[in-house]
Amino acid sequence: MFSRQLVRSKSLISVIGRRSITNTTVGSLSTKVNTRVSSNNNNSFNNKLVSSINVNSNLVCGGINTIRSFSTSRKPIQFNLADVGEGIAECEVLNWHFKEGDSIKEFDKLCDVQSDKATVEITSRYDGIITKIYHKVGDMAKVGSPLVDILQEGSSEDVAAVTIQETTTTTKTTTIPVNNASHDNHEHNEITNKSGEKIKILATPSVRHLAKVNKLNLNQVSGTGKDGRVLKEDLLNHLSGKSTTTTTCTASSKSTTIPSTPVAAAPVATIGSNTTTTVPITGIRKAMVKTMNAASAVPHFGFSEEYIMDKLTELRSQLKPIAESRGIKLSYMPFLIKACSLALSRYPVLNSSISQSQTEIIYKNYHNIGVAIDTPQGLLVPNIKNVESKSIFEIAQELNRLQKEGAKGTLTPADMSGGTFSLSNIGTIGGTYCSPVLLLPEVCIGAIGKIQKLPRFDKHGNVYPCSVMIISWSGDHRIIDGATIANFSNLLKSYIEQPNTMLLDTK
Repeated sequence: MFSRQLVRSKSLISVIGRRSITNTTVGSLSTKVNTRVSSNNNNSFNNKLVSSINVNSNLVCGGINTIRSFSTSRKPIQFNLADVGEGIAECEVLNWHFKEGDSIKEFDKLCDVQSDKATVEITSRYDGIITKIYHKVGDMAKVGSPLVDILQEGSSEDVAAVTIQETTTTTKTTTIPVNNASHDNHEHNEITNKSGEKIKILATPSVRHLAKVNKLNLNQVSGTGKDGRVLKEDLLNHLSGKSTTTTTCTASSKSTTIPSTPVAAAPVATIGSNTTTTVPITGIRKAMVKTMNAASAVPHFGFSEEYIMDKLTELRSQLKPIAESRGIKLSYMPFLIKACSLALSRYPVLNSSISQSQTEIIYKNYHNIGVAIDTPQGLLVPNIKNVESKSIFEIAQELNRLQKEGAKGTLTPADMSGGTFSLSNIGTIGGTYCSPVLLLPEVCIGAIGKIQKLPRFDKHGNVYPCSVMIISWSGDHRIIDGATIANFSNLLKSYIEQPNTMLLDTK
């Protein structure tokens, strides 16, 4: 009777390993078996039997724990486009830094999107594997809509990479592998650094499998990912460097093809043909349409003045080597920006805005002066914050940063928002006089022309050459009259033509 129960118990344990019953059931079974064994008088047999049952019970528990930790079928997390501020409703997807099937870590740069005002870098909030990308490059993604699906690590994706061995009726201990990296490809996982320490090579399971299929050590591949992570592109580039023909590599039941020739560019419309091309207005152009339509409803007042630049040119030539020794490029703009700030302190209405009801003037006690920058994405106007409390060198430092970020397309919404007054240096491209359009809600903007050597008369009637620059001003004629802009321009003119006088009013 007892023997039949023992065999039945062993068989039941085997079934438990295959059918994944809970730890509670196994523990209860082990207790019952131990109780029955203890009632038998054969102590030697009892000890062997209990040992056998415990080994099988532990094995089953281990199998159940493994199955439980990896077979929990969790759905991918939907990662949505968050609100980027400034009332933005949608953004254009500029580029993706990951593909479907790639592994991503928290805080990794996922993609770049462009709003009406700036380029925004979107980073991941989760560790896991990207299972779906919802938008192609160039698509418009609405705020709150999904960008990608991310399957967190330890989810069902890992089940495919883990082989769980079924327990048998034998009492022999079996090792259940939990890691998909075996001893055979251990050399793919570690390298020795300069200090002689073993460090793990960062790579996703699919990349390691791809390396194993191609019999390639990952320590031979230079990783370009975060913290030296070896990406799939790094591996494919390494493989393509060895062969000029098209190579197809299979990894995790997915195929990746390496083209031997570059992809052909999109066809260009033939000049003189009777065809038309329709292009959607997106990104910066869309913002320009919106801004110009709003500005067209505001009456503009124009005013132009010429400024003699001789003394400012001399001062800049003296300070330029000092700025360069500090790693800063010193142009005329930091001087002009500071001079405008000093003049705005005397004429604060030019640094104000009108309330939405158009019944109040909002005076701003801070000078966030915007500077128009020509970028690959279009014309952007980031602003330098709190110019009134910055030195000329600090203004130059911040201007250099904004120009570099603009060239890389990485200006942030914080760089673009909060402007109170703007300058457009159109003279760096060409032109003298201009009619700038207001950047609402600002009420004044200046367009700076190029510097020219022109003949002028002195007070004795003698002709002499001088450096002349034209600044054209536009003001919101609802609250700014011609006399205010003229007086502001005259004060600015005194600062520019006698730059030493700025020291008297600089705080």
